[in-house]
Amino acid sequence: MEREKIKELKKNRKKYRFLRPWHYKLKRLGTAWRRPKGLDDKHRLKLKGYPPQVEVGYRSPKKIRHHHPSGYLEKIVHNLKELEEVDAEKFAVRIAHTVGRRKRIEIMKKAAELGIKILNPEEILTEIEG
Repeated sequence: MEREKIKELKKNRKKYRFLRPWHYKLKRLGTAWRRPKGLDDKHRLKLKGYPPQVEVGYRSPKKIRHHHPSGYLEKIVHNLKELEEVDAEKFAVRIAHTVGRRKRIEIMKKAAELGIKILNPEEILTEIEG
């Protein structure tokens, strides 16, 4: 029930993507956020027509913070032992990228037994199992 509420809140929430000031004018600048520090910078002065800056008011509510859009909290798993410690009600599992194919298949089978959702199943592996 709680997870469904979180899922609904996550879906309805607007999430603004803050981009670096002037990235649209200067190609050499990336889009990763940097705070404008110039004395006359229009972004820093928050003038009308310029994109918003990162501020406290944009933070997500405590109830949905750190949750996956599915409503679960994420947990990275490297082996079967870590998988067994996971609570299926609260957590969904993301298999670490360093885990090889053989162990990944074992983890996916065990997760299916325990009823744990996997956030990054490989398509090839789902075909093998199904």
